[in-house]
Amino acid sequence: MIRKLLNLLLLITIPATVFGQFEGTDTSGVSLLFIGDIMGHDEQIWSAEDRQTHTYSYDDVFQYIKPVISDADLAIANFEVTLAGPPYSGYPQFSSPAALAAACRNAGIDCLVTANNHAADKGKRGIDGTIARLDSLGIQHTGTFVSSAARDSLTPLILVKKGWKFAVLNYTFSTNGITVPSPCIVNMLEKEVVANDIAKAKNLKPDAVILFLHWGTEYDTVPSAAQRSLAAFFLDRGADIIIGSHPHVVQRMEWVRGDSSGKDKPVFYSLGNFVSNQRRSGTDGGAMVRITMREENGRLAIADAGYCLTWVYAPIVNYRKKFYILPCEEYAKMPGFFANPADYQKMNNFIRGTGSMLRRQNINVGEIFPASVNGSNR
Repeated sequence: MIRKLLNLLLLITIPATVFGQFEGTDTSGVSLLFIGDIMGHDEQIWSAEDRQTHTYSYDDVFQYIKPVISDADLAIANFEVTLAGPPYSGYPQFSSPAALAAACRNAGIDCLVTANNHAADKGKRGIDGTIARLDSLGIQHTGTFVSSAARDSLTPLILVKKGWKFAVLNYTFSTNGITVPSPCIVNMLEKEVVANDIAKAKNLKPDAVILFLHWGTEYDTVPSAAQRSLAAFFLDRGADIIIGSHPHVVQRMEWVRGDSSGKDKPVFYSLGNFVSNQRRSGTDGGAMVRITMREENGRLAIADAGYCLTWVYAPIVNYRKKFYILPCEEYAKMPGFFANPADYQKMNNFIRGTGSMLRRQNINVGEIFPASVNGSNR
């Protein structure tokens, strides 16, 4: 009993600032951080509620990963819920409190992409409400729009960091059979539409065109033939970086350096779950990808690309399930942090399974680590 109380106290009091820069951080360039699926299951909503005031806060969810996110110059994540207002609900039709988006912002996430198979869960109220609430919070976003006119004027989303310009485009293969209500727009993953948008983005002369594609087969760690074909098609049309979501598990990462056209072609087929209540093997964590870009011969080029595994720790604290996103490599060295040794073992199972798959299948993309507690990189 004493050990459990000490471990719970450690959970509450351990500093959230033990992680600084990733190994190999280049302060003269620009660093991009890509994050997987941010979900909002019922248990997450209940966990975030203050039972006395009936208000919501998700800041604790991000407290151990926040320094890693904030260390990047630009962080972008897949936001796989709607902000339709109450009544709040999880699967199968998501509506989360706006406090979830606020916590993303507070953790250092700069941009949320919103075109996914749950984008139309709550109809027009969900699409319009998500856009309005993200706007009110000052969070950049793309993928869903209040009208076709809004889409035309806001596509592509242009993000500027350190004087560099990034065009962001986002599409989904499905809305789960729900018809998108007029006049709202959810960007659908249609080859020619995406190709035309890439051409429009290239005309604005960005330093990189980034595609976020919601695609693939749920729970399959191997990219489908359709994913591979689409990736090749869009890269040939001028996309510079492709980030994937939807399978809820991590899939392989490829960085082909200097192909026959002389261009780097990085594809990250699926980053898995960043936070959710999914607990089956492989779905209880994900990977963040960090890309460092530098100027070479008058253009911005990828200098380094790597991933950091994350895992969702979900202990019971004061009779309530809590959710904490942990950087795996650091917490693998801290078994005493976990109130239940079985949770530590589950995280290690995720690290072994997902890490082994990535080491076997990745092309030129290895694991990178946050700075250690004493501030040194290995």
